[in-house]
Order: sequence, then structure tokens, then C-alpha cells
Amino acid sequence: MNYIKGVYQRNIFVSEKNYYIGVCKVIDTDNQEWNIYKNKTMTITGYFPELKIDENYLFYGELIEHPKYGIQLSCDSYERVKPEGKDGLIEFLSSDLFSGIGINMAEKIVSVLGENCLDKILLDKNCLKKVPKLGLKKIDTIYNTLTEYEESHQTIIYLTKLGFTMKDALLVYNKYKGNTIKVVESNIYQIYLDIEDISFKKLDVIASNFDIDNNSIGRIKAGIIYTMKDLLFKNGDTYLYKDEIYLGLKDDLNIYIDDETLDICLEELIDEDFIKKDEDRYYTKDYKDAEDTILKTFKNLLDKEPIKLKKFDETLKQLEKNSGIVYNKEQKKAIKKALENNITIITGGPGTGKTTIIKAICDIYQELYHCPFKEDAIALLAPTGRASKRMSESTYLKASTIHRFLKWNKETGKFAINEYNKSFQNLIIVDEVSMLDLELFAHLLRGLTDDIRLVLVGDYNQLPSVGSGQVLKDLIDSKMIDTIYLDYLYRQSEHSYIPELAACIRNQEETNFLEDKDDYLFLKCKSESIVFNIKKLVEQMINKGYDEKRIQIMAPMYAGMNGIDRLNKELQEVFNPKTNQNELKVGNVIYRENDKVLQLVNMPDDNVYNGDIGKIIRIISEQQSESKKNEIYVDYDGEVVKYLPNDFHKFKHGYAISIHKSQGSEFELVIMPICKSYYRMLYRKLIYTGITRAKRRLILLGEPDAFTIAIKNNHEQYRKTYLKERLEKMYNI
Repeated sequence: MNYIKGVYQRNIFVSEKNYYIGVCKVIDTDNQEWNIYKNKTMTITGYFPELKIDENYLFYGELIEHPKYGIQLSCDSYERVKPEGKDGLIEFLSSDLFSGIGINMAEKIVSVLGENCLDKILLDKNCLKKVPKLGLKKIDTIYNTLTEYEESHQTIIYLTKLGFTMKDALLVYNKYKGNTIKVVESNIYQIYLDIEDISFKKLDVIASNFDIDNNSIGRIKAGIIYTMKDLLFKNGDTYLYKDEIYLGLKDDLNIYIDDETLDICLEELIDEDFIKKDEDRYYTKDYKDAEDTILKTFKNLLDKEPIKLKKFDETLKQLEKNSGIVYNKEQKKAIKKALENNITIITGGPGTGKTTIIKAICDIYQELYHCPFKEDAIALLAPTGRASKRMSESTYLKASTIHRFLKWNKETGKFAINEYNKSFQNLIIVDEVSMLDLELFAHLLRGLTDDIRLVLVGDYNQLPSVGSGQVLKDLIDSKMIDTIYLDYLYRQSEHSYIPELAACIRNQEETNFLEDKDDYLFLKCKSESIVFNIKKLVEQMINKGYDEKRIQIMAPMYAGMNGIDRLNKELQEVFNPKTNQNELKVGNVIYRENDKVLQLVNMPDDNVYNGDIGKIIRIISEQQSESKKNEIYVDYDGEVVKYLPNDFHKFKHGYAISIHKSQGSEFELVIMPICKSYYRMLYRKLIYTGITRAKRRLILLGEPDAFTIAIKNNHEQYRKTYLKERLEKMYNI
């Protein structure tokens, strides 16, 4: 790995986790191509325990071109260059690092002890007694400062040699400081309990440097926390039973222990506040705290008296007159309840007017409370970027993701809007609540004031959140919150079958799904010909004027003959065949300019979120780019994001996407294959969610028997949650 040697000049940015962006004046380098930067300043980035101004360092890493800040050195490791020569030592000892030691005293120290004075002082501080007029207090100051200065550097080196990355080594050192080596050598698994960002599996590998028994108490306790987090995430549960923890330890970590040892470790973790127990249910601390937050907030909202609105009826009539909309009985009830209650749930399928109601609530609230700017009093929120954009487009009001509203800090993983710094809005409306997991909902509630009206909007019959819990279902099933059910289908007419089909699936009613409609088609075909038929369908639609933005193929699974991965590869040749556009191979996938792609992670700094769909507008090869790396530029509705190789895993082709990833979105034309090879994913809620993503036209193709199996199967994966029961117990129901 190449390096630059230079003098560190100033900080541009230092994060809470010691991520530095700073400026260094380059003195030397071992890379001939980098000689052009000698005697110039360069931006350096990386994780460091501390960088001192005007000190010399060796920074190891690679040059990258940041899309905003230009050329910089991304550092993987570094070395502090000890002061050399008489002048260097005098400058070092007289710096701000050593309080009260001026140039004259520094000169005396170097003169008396010589140019290896630093090593002598570290070996025996009493050597400083040879320096005239240097008191004991200053001797201690010099020795302690030098020891601490050297200790941090040596500890980081020790950790990186064990196998920690520089980032992880800093997390460990910043947690334990002078006790770092003691903690590592006495119980390295304590690190996993104390530092959330350290991976258990990585720690397991590093622990092989020491003679640690596989069933040591330290490993068992850390393994319990790892197993709980892993199982809760995989299954969507919010708690576990003891036998599940036992099996997880055995199957995944090869930890074989008796019942008594497990009980001892669980009790110790409870005493240390890493896990919490409620009867026979074991929670991670975060999940139990989240559940407690929801209960506490809801009790406060439910115990407060509703508001009696004056002039509601006449204000609603005026709104109907101005907008040309006549609200039905249930919609009027929903609007009024949302404005009177401290908390209200509005649920219904597609075409039942949920978005229309949201806009009406905002309009009437503004009129009744004389808000000149709605954003000052109202917050419209959704779990994903796509859902918030849809909300904004439908209501003509500003909407936001919950993460952005709470001012999530990607670096620290914390929210700036929280229980200590609450938001100021009075009316909070959250859409697509079925996508909201337990922890995110708790974070939202912590950031809201006590004096709010909270309106939760969502479809009870959609898939639950990707994260743990089933918030909307539990809240509705508890029957503790005023819930308005919207059943009337506004889109239903002789020309609109999609909402009718969705309603029949939801209500388990029979319908002739094989009959062609103006906006619906079921194309029967065998499983092995599904991909061929989808390609033919897409070709026909393209000839009719459709493009990749208006068509969305959705499937339940990634792998297999009819899986998403194969569909994307085949559909690329239909939507965007190879002509003269640039392309780039990433693993076994070829990306081309004009390809449709799906964002897989939240990138709030770039205003791009998980589930956003974009288009590759430019690919630059490493031979042509200034960064000397392959670059891919993606346009997300006018928001252009630059990706370098380290970020290529953050998106994938979006011609075909999973039904889970489609939540919160609507598409003009949805094509959805159904076949028995999807057997593990053939259940009602999944199919219902897919169907309800179609805005104007829906085409299903495959095996009718598979579709019948799916809509009759209501046995989707059961999630263990206790929010509903706790809400009921709160009022002794």
C-alpha cells in the first residue's frame, strides 16, 4: 500500500467516531505518480485516534476522487513520524502538547539528554532530574503526556495487528482507553457487549489469537446477545423464549451448555441490563425499551380528553364545495376523528380514499387553526423515500421520510430529534404504517411532544415491516385505538377490476380472476415458459409506447428459474440491449448506461433511499476517470448520485424487483408471475401487496392453481410480538 509523508495542517471535520477529514502538506511519497502532489496540500480521510496539527505522519491508503471535494487520500492506516534531529525535538517538546514547557526548557532537555531523549524519558522519567531548573511537577507533566501520547498509538497498532480494522480499533480504544489491552486479554468478548458496531463473527476470528474455550462464559454471554439479535431480525419477532436461545447457540455457534449455565448467563445479562425479561419472554434491551416507549406514549394520548371541534361541519362543506369532492360517511368520520382524537388509525385497501382523507385533514386543520404555513404545524411522514414522494405528490404538501424528519446521523446512527430535542409540529400523519417496525416507531414517538394529534394510515392486509414487529396489526387488533375502516372502492367501476380483485382477496371472496378486464389480464402458462412470456409481454408493451419507468415486473423470490435475478438479466436484453452505450461488469452482472436500477440502502446525504428506482445515465471506466476507478452515475428523478466500486453493492437492476421492495410504491403497469416453484412465498398477504402496487393495469401470468393456493393461504410467517397484549392489559381488557 502506498503512502504520503507530510505535515498535518488542519481539521476540516472530525466525527464523534473519530472519522477525520483534514489537510496535509505532502513532503514525500513512495508512489512515483503521486510526486505531482509534493509540496502541495492534500485532503486526507480516515479513522484516527487523534491527529495533531503541525506533526509529521505517514498516511497509507489510496487516492480517490470525491464527487464534491475532489482528489483525496482515503487512509487505511497511518504511522506517527517521531520528531527527528535537534530542531525537530525542540519544536515537539515546546508545542502545545506539553503544557508549560517553552522553547528554552525544550532546548535544555535536548541538550542534556541528547537526540534520543524521548526514549530515555519513557524508560525512566527520573532522567529529567538532570535538567537544571526542571521541577518535579513539570517532570510528571512531560512523562505523563509522552506516555499517553505513545500509549494510544501503540494500542492502536496492537489492535490492528490482532486483526481489528482501523475503524474498529478506534471504537475499542475510545471505549476503554488505558484499559484496552487488559479488556482484550481478559475477556475479548466483552467488546461485543459494550460496542454495538463490532461484529461478533469478526470478534470470534480475532479471539483465535488467544487460548479461549469455545464454551467460556464470556463467549456464551456475547453469543446469547448475537443469537437473539440474529433470530429476532430473521423472524421479525420482538422477543424469544429460552429454548430458542439455546438452539440458536448450539446450531449457529456450536455452544453446548447445560440449562443451569444458560440460566446463570441470562441472569448476569439481565443484571448488566443487556437483556430484559417479562415472564418467560426474553427481549434485547432496545426492543423492550421500544415497546415500553410505545405503551407510555399511547397511554398518555389515550388518557387525554379528545377535542370538541367547532365549525367542523360547515368547514367540511366548504372544502367539498371548493374541491369538488363529496366525502362518504366513513371518510367524514375519519377526518373528524383524526382532528378530534389524540390518536387515530385509518385503514383501508387501494382505492378507498386514504390519500384524499389525508389532504382533507390537513386542509381543515389549517382552516380551523389558522396556520399560514402548514409545514409549521403539520408533519407528513412515511417509512420510505418512495412512500413519502407519493404522499407529497398526492397531497401537494411537503412530506418526508421518518429518518429525515428525525434528522438521522448516518455516522453515529442516532437521531437528532429525540426525547431530549423534540419536534415542534402538532399534527403528525404517518402513511404506510404497515411498513413501520417496532424500533423506528419508538424513535418517532420519542421525538414528538406530548401535545400532539397522531394519525396513523395504512393497509392492515399488507405485508408487515422488514424490521421486527407488526406495529399496525398489533395496534388495530388491540381495539384500544379508534380505528376507521375504509371499504368503499372509489376506483371500482366497469373499467376497474384491480381494487375489486384486491378486496376479494382481502375478504376471502370468490372472483373469476381468469376473466380478462380492461385493466387486468391473467395469462395462463407453464412455469418453464414464464420468462419467455414476460419478455414477449414487455416487447408488446414497448411497441404500445410503454417504457421501463411505466412497467414494473415483481416476483416473490430472487433465486430460481423464475427468480428476480434471472428476470433482470433477461429483461435487460429487452429494455436495454447492448448497442454502443458504455457498460461495466460487476461480479457476474453487467450494468449499462440507460439501465433501470433499484437502490438497496438509505443514503440520506444524497437524498436517496432504500426502494428508490433510478436510471444509469453515465458509466466511466477506470482508464478514463480522474479517480482511476470505475464510476457509475444514477439519476433518481433528478437527483444524480455517483457510485465508486465500494458502493456498487448499494444498488441492483430494477427491471424486476421483490414484492417486499415494492411496498410504499405504485406503478402504472405491474406484471407479476405466479407459479408453484414460489411455493414458500405463496400466501395471501404477499400476493395482495403485489396486486395493490398496480395503479392502472395488472397482468398476472403463470399457473392458476398457484394463484388459488396463494389467496387461500393465510399462514404467512407468524411473528411473536406482545404489543397488542400489553395494550389490552394496560386497561385490564
